[in-house]
Amino acid sequence: MNRTPTTRRSFLALALATPVAAGALTSCGSSGPGGGAEGASMWILTGQPGEGIRTDAVEAFNEANPDSTIALSAFQNDAYKSKIRTAIGAGQAPTVLPSWGGGGLRDYVRNGKVEDLTGFFTENAALKDKLFASAFAAATVDGKIYAIPCEAVTPIVLYYNKVLFEQVGAQPPTTWDELMALVPVFNDAGIAPFSLGGQSRWTNMMWLEYLYDRIGGAQLFQSIYDGQPDAWSQPTSLDALTKVQELVRAGGFVEGFASIAADSNADQALLYTGRAAMMLHGAWTYGSMKEAGGDFVTGGNLGYTTFPLVTGGAGDPTATVGNPSGYYAVSATASEEAKATAKRFFTESLVGDATTKAWIASGSVPIVIGADEQFGASEDAEWLQFVYDLASGAATFQQSWDQALAPAAADALLENIEKLFNLTMTPQQFADAMNATTTAS
Repeated sequence: MNRTPTTRRSFLALALATPVAAGALTSCGSSGPGGGAEGASMWILTGQPGEGIRTDAVEAFNEANPDSTIALSAFQNDAYKSKIRTAIGAGQAPTVLPSWGGGGLRDYVRNGKVEDLTGFFTENAALKDKLFASAFAAATVDGKIYAIPCEAVTPIVLYYNKVLFEQVGAQPPTTWDELMALVPVFNDAGIAPFSLGGQSRWTNMMWLEYLYDRIGGAQLFQSIYDGQPDAWSQPTSLDALTKVQELVRAGGFVEGFASIAADSNADQALLYTGRAAMMLHGAWTYGSMKEAGGDFVTGGNLGYTTFPLVTGGAGDPTATVGNPSGYYAVSATASEEAKATAKRFFTESLVGDATTKAWIASGSVPIVIGADEQFGASEDAEWLQFVYDLASGAATFQQSWDQALAPAAADALLENIEKLFNLTMTPQQFADAMNATTTAS
């Protein structure tokens, strides 16, 4: 049975399934993990199905290229984050390394740690053209490309319980005003309008990501990402912050949302057990709801749609937010021979036909244009097509903020979002606190 990964959003651009024990570091040759005379090296993250797909891609490449192989090492997410910082600082990074794009990649670039791949994509235009154009924004720093988008795409989706909507005689909202109008309708019926795992904080962030985009357009967050002074306190920013607090005050979220953890999938359970009508969440939750929700998904009771428009907003209605793809960068300190091997791997195996088919078989949507032609054999074809159309047709695909921003700013963001949703911080106080992080950076 094809299924999407079943865990919460990971720090990579795709959701990894339940992690296994950290893989032991495989032999990388006497030249160290950065590669060298004995070949290139690559680090990946553990967790199925992603780990198996990545391993198969490297093994297929090595079999086809016995004179220029890649030594593979696998690590759990948190172990990887610690190890990669140490390795990069010591000049011993692997040739190919997972990157989150956005703020973390920008730090690598400005410290000269990763290879500029702009020329590589110019020379391999066919490779670039086969990948979703929207995925390249998070791989681009100061107009140059420093990582290859790959693997799967997971946008944020508005899910709804069809049975509950039929019960109250309502339709899914297409505008923010319609969304707000549904709040008392469901509350009067004893149903929470929205499920939310607010204890996890990053779930709250998804609401702001969409509201900022729908109200201020892509340029609003871009001004924040670029470090524009007082960007967080622009009128469109304050409008978005005000709207989300209006939703909280109106009783839009399930009672006690601040104590519900997304890590345990408790927020998803509220949707498929009929206690909440809607949920804004990542595409990765489809698989876990299918697995744990009885016949909620297979019986056709799960609905999904795009985030509503905000009347008068500057945002493009096709824009989406979430995780545009996975990313791999090339270490700037690797030998020229190792770099050449890495780039050959990118062109031959990383987003090759076998890998594309493997991601589809796992229930995920690869970022390869035309991959939807292979969805027909899947029992999840309708869902996969929805995600594919949403991602491939997006005018912009805003990367999750806690990945897009520099680490210190991302930490402050999550702390302040919690206060914003708990109504212990006003929109202006939130903006002031976040402007301070921009100034500090």
